[in-house]
Amino acid sequence: MDVSKTTRANFERQIRGLQRDVLRMGALVEHSCLLARKAMFERDLDAARQIAIQDKQIDQFYRQIEQDCVKLMALQSPVTQDLRLLSALMQLVRDLERIGDYAKDLGEVAIKLFPYPTHPCMGQIQIMSDRARAMLAMSLAALSNLDAESGLDVKHRDDAVDSDYEEVYDLLAHQTNVQGVIEPYVLMVLAIRYLERMADHATNIGKRVAYVVTGKR
Repeated sequence: MDVSKTTRANFERQIRGLQRDVLRMGALVEHSCLLARKAMFERDLDAARQIAIQDKQIDQFYRQIEQDCVKLMALQSPVTQDLRLLSALMQLVRDLERIGDYAKDLGEVAIKLFPYPTHPCMGQIQIMSDRARAMLAMSLAALSNLDAESGLDVKHRDDAVDSDYEEVYDLLAHQTNVQGVIEPYVLMVLAIRYLERMADHATNIGKRVAYVVTGKR
């Protein structure tokens, strides 16, 4: 029996297991984003509470995947492409973890917004939310297929989210007929900031996938 071939086969099996774990973590983060959407735009407070529970699972995945990557780097002798994949996965799960955090933040915003009437800007914020969620789905599909082109295409979607952010921020910042408390306006500004950051992290994931495949940053 060729020991080097057996070692290599075992290493490749562990790498595939890692990729599966990252995609499982990604599915949880996608679900958190869906729950955040329900909380924000369907005023579903139970969905907001579920995010906090799920966020603990996301954090567990994050810590485990990071440890597994470090262990594989230390115990095996990865070739350049393997090192590229492992280092990209470590960075990529940080992006996923941050998106999960922002989904939790949006759930908290939804709870605080609940007592107030729905503001006309919420329709535009929902469009922004759907764009950011589509970017996450696209980046995870690129990871699943190791598709560099799709990974880089995510960046083009980010421009629309940035435009949404600027437009909604401008609308909220220049309200002239504000009566009573300003809390809902502050909360909506926070919400669009979280969505803008989620889109940035989805863009990062797409770029990292392209780097794994091509070796070019």
